[in-house]
Amino acid sequence: METTLSIVIVAAIALAVFLGYKTKINTGLFCIVFAFAIGCFWMGLKPKEIIGFWPTSTMFVILAVSLFYNVAAANGTLEKISRSLLYACRKFPGLLPYALFFVAVILSVMGAAYFTVLAFLAPITLMICDEAKMDKLTGAVAINCGALAGGNFPTAALGVVFRGLMDKAYEEAALAPIDSFSSSLTMFGLAILSSLIIITVFRFCFKTNRNIGKGVTFAKPEAYTRVQKQTLTLILLMMAVVLIFPVLKLILPDVKFISDVAGKIDVGLVAIVFAVVALLMKLAPQKEIIAKVPWNTILMIAGAGILISVAVKAGTIDLLSTWIGSNVPVWLVPLAFSIVGAIMSFFSSTTGVVCPALFPLIPALAVATGLNPAALFTCTVLGAQSSAISPFSSGGSLILGSCGSEEERGQLFNRLLFVAVPISVGICAVYNFLVSMIL
Repeated sequence: METTLSIVIVAAIALAVFLGYKTKINTGLFCIVFAFAIGCFWMGLKPKEIIGFWPTSTMFVILAVSLFYNVAAANGTLEKISRSLLYACRKFPGLLPYALFFVAVILSVMGAAYFTVLAFLAPITLMICDEAKMDKLTGAVAINCGALAGGNFPTAALGVVFRGLMDKAYEEAALAPIDSFSSSLTMFGLAILSSLIIITVFRFCFKTNRNIGKGVTFAKPEAYTRVQKQTLTLILLMMAVVLIFPVLKLILPDVKFISDVAGKIDVGLVAIVFAVVALLMKLAPQKEIIAKVPWNTILMIAGAGILISVAVKAGTIDLLSTWIGSNVPVWLVPLAFSIVGAIMSFFSSTTGVVCPALFPLIPALAVATGLNPAALFTCTVLGAQSSAISPFSSGGSLILGSCGSEEERGQLFNRLLFVAVPISVGICAVYNFLVSMIL
């Protein structure tokens, strides 16, 4: 019964995507309809439970960050920033994807959350792509890979979570613990390498990237206006507020005041504060910045989130994680972890669902098969992160939200879903298989 239900839910997700693509009706609306039909009339859930699956936190952050950065978009600050970065790369325009990647890595290693990095870089990146005649999908993949790879550093946002889950997995398995710091450091290094491979494929295999910088004058941008300087100052201050206390917490973990403040810093709430400050300073018209909020994207992500929550409630995720432990040949285990991680991540959170579900399987599997546990942990994480560019993910939704028009957003949605995800997942699966043979 559980297997049949899970198959139906996965089919419903696929059908919602297909119907959205064919009818041009928001995919999130179809997802809500299927969640209601399956959740209430098959699983016996109450309507309030279905409504309760609305991803309030994620939607709030998208709304808040969008409001703040719409100020910079409305008064030309983001365009000025993009032109400045473009001018700085005028002598090597073909390396722009790599420059964007390493900027994202640095921000993530410094402690910025994945969502924060993309919220900051996505609008700038899409503008740079327009100016430099670079394929927008390549730019999106570059900053997405950078934000994820940098976050895997042992002391960065994601790395800390992964280390804790590794330690917990070995504790629950009653086995001697591994050095989670070293395993996380290995994961970080391998993530950097795999990301560079993926970016290189997108950079050199797309015809739209063959003329990066050609015919572009790379004129020196005009000086910032007073309003733009004030807006840029607010952007930098917001980044500092979001970063400084989490970084200080890593440096001084025993200082209670710093830990308390770090626990209260939320990028969405901070963005709202700075949006209000920007409005009080009259840096942009309120009507214009509200109109630029990507409501269509918010509805799509929220609707998909409801259906995905129904899948988690139905045990679909648990079913996938259990199956891999008992039906896969030893030599295919790393590849299976990579692919299943990618599939699960497409439907759910890497840190909230995928790793907590798959990591507990690894200690016993490593002992039974002789496989390197660090390799299995790495295959799981990199596999899960390979599908994080999906338009249904938080990162993909932010990238879509940064598009300038609904037409452009629709085109990028299809390319993220049908081009970026399959290529990234495929490259990462092969890469993980080879890594498991070496480690």
